[in-house]
Amino acid sequence: MINGRFGAVEQAFQREPVKAVPPARETSSYYGCNVFNRDTMRRYLSSETRRVVYESIEKGATLDKSVAEHVASGMKRWAMDMGATHYTHWFQPLTGGTAEKHDSFAEPHSYGTTLEQFSGSKLCQQEPDASSFPNGGLRNTFEARGYTAWDPSSPAFILGDCLCVPTVFISYNGEALDYKTPLIRSVSAVKRAAADVLKCLGTENAEVSAYLGWEQEFFLVDSALYAQRPDLMLSDRTLLGHDSARNQQLDDHYFGSIPPRVMEFMKDLEFEGYKLGIPLKTRHNEVAPNQFEIAPVFEEMNLAVDHNLLLMSLMRSVADRHKFKVLFHEKPFNGINGSGKHCNWSLGLTDGTGLLSPGKTDEENLRFLAFMANVLKAVYDNNGLLKASIVSPSNAHRLGATEAPPAIVSVFLGMQVTSLFEELMDTEDMVKIKDKKGYSIGIHQIPELLIDNTDRNRTSPFAFTGNRFEFRAVGSSANCALPMAVLNTAVAYQLKQFKKAVDKRIASGEDAVKAVLNETRETYRACRDICFDGNGYSDEWKEEAARRGLDTETSVPVIYDQFTTEKTINAYKETGVLSEVELRARNEVAWNHYSMKIDIESRVLSDMAYNHIIPVAIRFQNVLLENVLKSRELFTREEFEKYSPQELRQIKEIADYINIARTMADDMDSMCDEFSKLEGREMAVAYHDKLAPCIEEIRKCMDMLEMIVDDQMWPLPKYRELLFIR
Repeated sequence: MINGRFGAVEQAFQREPVKAVPPARETSSYYGCNVFNRDTMRRYLSSETRRVVYESIEKGATLDKSVAEHVASGMKRWAMDMGATHYTHWFQPLTGGTAEKHDSFAEPHSYGTTLEQFSGSKLCQQEPDASSFPNGGLRNTFEARGYTAWDPSSPAFILGDCLCVPTVFISYNGEALDYKTPLIRSVSAVKRAAADVLKCLGTENAEVSAYLGWEQEFFLVDSALYAQRPDLMLSDRTLLGHDSARNQQLDDHYFGSIPPRVMEFMKDLEFEGYKLGIPLKTRHNEVAPNQFEIAPVFEEMNLAVDHNLLLMSLMRSVADRHKFKVLFHEKPFNGINGSGKHCNWSLGLTDGTGLLSPGKTDEENLRFLAFMANVLKAVYDNNGLLKASIVSPSNAHRLGATEAPPAIVSVFLGMQVTSLFEELMDTEDMVKIKDKKGYSIGIHQIPELLIDNTDRNRTSPFAFTGNRFEFRAVGSSANCALPMAVLNTAVAYQLKQFKKAVDKRIASGEDAVKAVLNETRETYRACRDICFDGNGYSDEWKEEAARRGLDTETSVPVIYDQFTTEKTINAYKETGVLSEVELRARNEVAWNHYSMKIDIESRVLSDMAYNHIIPVAIRFQNVLLENVLKSRELFTREEFEKYSPQELRQIKEIADYINIARTMADDMDSMCDEFSKLEGREMAVAYHDKLAPCIEEIRKCMDMLEMIVDDQMWPLPKYRELLFIR
């Protein structure tokens, strides 16, 4: 029993775990059973059709319409055998989530009958209209055609009774209206650019892939408590709430035993995820109470992004079954750690060779140094753009909050890799890369540990971790296609410049290997200021970063300007990822999204102040006033003056906080009405500069009232109730 304020609170803490659906067989026997993968294709497609589809997946070959008819026929038969009755094109609009419009396989036939049909044309292309999705001015209401087109590289899957076909989403004129289109273009660009550089190193016709391994952090709250928090329901975060006396100070939740109810949720989630071919590998408690993480193994980047979005959708539905609500907001609770989506990015050959992994020969190590230097240069030249790809109205609360990477993009290399590059600066020859060293801890039964080439730095937003870079600054609610497309584009553009410089050296008479080595040295020399292995939280680093010329801007709407600088437009144009028109449209979408989120938060908080908090505070104030009046009748004047000051002080404090809350709520409503008449960047800047600070100020008043008002009267579940699952 907590208290008698909410029957739902007590019910939540007494709830028995919902048992997960137990898999009847080992994971390998049902893994991917709801996916139209290669095993399924072998049963439903001819060998010739499969060959053409495989070429499309692996080499980007265009599918002939006749082949699409065969694929659609086999896909329909499989889907119906699995119990599906509908199909949809599953796409990623600029909302950040996914979208789908279900159509039935059933088509009217003669004499009042129907036939199940799914043609190649319907598989390859549809016109969902979808005119209400954000487009940044690329479409007008009276010119609202939008097309979805099949992406064969990401397999179709079944959700419920619906066959889902992953697609891109474009306008009538061909502009990208989604996140998948630029991601696929960026992957192709970085593959081509990397293959061209590898030619200089003697590797012809290299097949390069971009890989992603994401780590999804999230919070869980009991659905009964969630339903009593209008701020969580409408804005995805708690807009008020005093700190719990105990939160994460003891660090005992981190990697601790997973609570039974959460474990049942996790098992159910893994079962559903495995059926959809999502290679989930890791689950654990995170630092904050009720915060958890789930992560898969590495995959090809386009598929990894699709799997992340699919898993987020699964998490919501599975959480509902277990009487939970899953929170992806980066900072749903004030005063404790927020959630990220760490994106582990790497490039590699399709034979498994990592381009960011040290090798055993000079040739392999030169390849490692060359690609490392180019990634560093890409991040250095585009540090502001990379920050623009991850900032949002929600992630802005997390970045730099002494728990997550700061809002300054730098790179952590670790002592050994940094020393390697610094040694390269002082010699004209190839440097030697040391193998992993062994380390004994002095206990006989414990084997020698192999120490990696780098340590970890949790304050670094972009850290090298041995064979990949971990982009830790990405927010938990984000579609990671955006930052990954930006990173791919930046690296592809830099590799193209590197190749031009190497070709120029070769044309002047340098040996190819020597040309690559010398250009690698100069590339690192030009970007070494991006490397920082120290404490990213310190004030000294902010000053040092500014001195180094790194972007230190903190205003989200202003940071978005990086998408339309001349440098960005040129890089996107040369790599063919997005046109200037598409980039400017996305800026408009980002500014509008920021404004709407702050507007919603402001109006929700104003409503809660007037309809939830202030009435309760007045009611408690009246209780105190009544007690003071009765005390005056009961006590002598001397006794009254001795015992009443504390109550009188509380009454005055309540009056002050109520007055401030009312005034600020009125001001927020007025500003929302005023700023909503503005447009684009001007509107977003106004919301950031003038309205967002008011949200924090009015919160302080209501949090103080929470500490004064009788706990039995307080109308909302408190942090101590929301944050601890039993």
